[in-house]
Amino acid sequence: MKRYHCAVELAVDVLGGKWKPVILSHLKEGVHRYGELRRRMPGVSEKMLTQHLRELEADGLVRRESLDGRVPRVEYRLTEQGERLRPALQALYDWGIQRAADTGITFEPLPLH
Repeated sequence: MKRYHCAVELAVDVLGGKWKPVILSHLKEGVHRYGELRRRMPGVSEKMLTQHLRELEADGLVRRESLDGRVPRVEYRLTEQGERLRPALQALYDWGIQRAADTGITFEPLPLH
C-alpha cells in the first residue's frame, strides 16, 4: 500500500491529471454513455478517456453498467464515493467560472452531434 503524508497528496494521486476531474464533473451532472462523454470532451483522445474511465472505476469513483437490450449500451455514473466529490467538483467549477470572468477567458461551445 502506498504511503501518503498529506490528504491532498492522496486526493491528487487519485484525481490527478487534466481529464479525471473533467470526467467526474460531467458525471456529477448525471449518467452518461461513452459517446456523450467523448462529445463533451473534444480535446481528449479515445485512448485517454478509456484509460481514465477504467482507472476511476478501479478507484471506486465511477461505475460502469452494461445495459442489455436490442442495442447493448454502457453507461457511466458516479459511485457513492464519487458522489462525495460533488462539493469539491462544484467548487472547482465555480472557481473556473470566476477565473474566466476575471481574466476575460471565454468557453468554446460544445460541438453539436
